Amino acid sequence: MAFQKTIKDKVCFTDIGLHSGKEVTMTVRPADVGTGVVFHRVDLTPPVSIEAKAGNVVNTRLSTTIGTSGATVSTIEHLMAALTGCGIDNVHVDIDGPEVPIMDGSAAPFVRRLREVGTRVLNRPKMYLVIKRPITVIDGDKKISIIPSRYYRISFDMRFNHPVVSSQFRSMKFSEEGFEMDFAAARTFGFLSEVETLKANGLARGGSLENAVVIGDDGILNEGGLRYQDEFVRHKIMDSVGDLSLVGYSLVGHVKAAKSGHDLNHKLVTEILARSDCWKLEEAADFSAAPAIFPLPSQELAWSKA
Repeated sequence: MAFQKTIKDKVCFTDIGLHSGKEVTMTVRPADVGTGVVFHRVDLTPPVSIEAKAGNVVNTRLSTTIGTSGATVSTIEHLMAALTGCGIDNVHVDIDGPEVPIMDGSAAPFVRRLREVGTRVLNRPKMYLVIKRPITVIDGDKKISIIPSRYYRISFDMRFNHPVVSSQFRSMKFSEEGFEMDFAAARTFGFLSEVETLKANGLARGGSLENAVVIGDDGILNEGGLRYQDEFVRHKIMDSVGDLSLVGYSLVGHVKAAKSGHDLNHKLVTEILARSDCWKLEEAADFSAAPAIFPLPSQELAWSKA
């Protein structure tokens, strides 16, 4: 059986927020079985606790923000992706500001430190939300769906009307090792032409070439270039892992996204939770044994990125 996990000891992160530009310190510490991920705004009096779950999402513009009782924590997706990528189910997150530190713009710094501190197995099995019928959300030319599968897989078709980054496609069959090696280090990105507009609207104030890939009219402005040839779509998949974790369970299904982002990811999670006829919860063996539990459906065999 696959059991729930927490971390062995606390781990701290300090950096600026991508959008606020203000320094913030965040401490991730162990939690008991069944806790989930709970953020605590320790800079407020009294502190406010916010569970990382779909019902607490209050904003999805350029990042995922959760909130309750007037307190918010934004840009949680990279940390949530790192926790999922490390198989961590239960932690408390003490944070002294309204935004998760951006670090280098990817999930890799979180993954690295979480790996260093190590995990502790708890005495309750993981619960898997197993998709039994397809669920689809469409918004104009954007689309995201999840269909039955024997694995957790994300396939992403990304398209921009820009000469440097036009279209990219990649599919990830989720595993902790694969996520850490191939997706965690993919950085957030933005277009130079949009930077001033974003800053004028109170966004991206902490953005720089140190924590984001900046795309100019003729190329990448970062001195070191890209970490992967298709870093943009890998980051989109990494973001999706973080956003979709707010469903509250480990997913078993194939997510197919076309031009999706935080908003559509959240709408899919909301639709999944509302459509209980399309899934069931199971205590399952780990993914290495999944083929014996979840037969591959014909929908996945027939699917192509078109």
